[in-house]
Amino acid sequence: MSRIRIAWKGGEVTANLRETPTVKQLLATLPCVASAQTWGEEVYFHVPLTAALETDAEQVVEPGTVCFWVQGRALALPFGPTPVSQGNECRLVARCNVLGTIEGDSRQLGTVKQGKAVRVELVSR
Repeated sequence: MSRIRIAWKGGEVTANLRETPTVKQLLATLPCVASAQTWGEEVYFHVPLTAALETDAEQVVEPGTVCFWVQGRALALPFGPTPVSQGNECRLVARCNVLGTIEGDSRQLGTVKQGKAVRVELVSR
């Protein structure tokens, strides 16, 4: 299992990744830096990869799920409701590839500011 660090000014989270074709592609692009976007209680940002929608892609996920939004070519990190959620669920804008989960409290993502730099890097084993 691979681990990544997602860091921004004032915070960071670590995520455990599954073994999927999209994860393999993502790891090949690291490290990378992108400009954060927020959408309700979700942080997302562009990453330099293109991937196909995987058969187990989901639209409603648990808080702290690391997802790849295929159409937006972005990592999506929901930690609470989004504008399309029904109730308190984490509903993404579309079905996304599920890459892994954030360790600990994903609500730390609430400190990510729109437009600020986010760095994603592989954590040494």
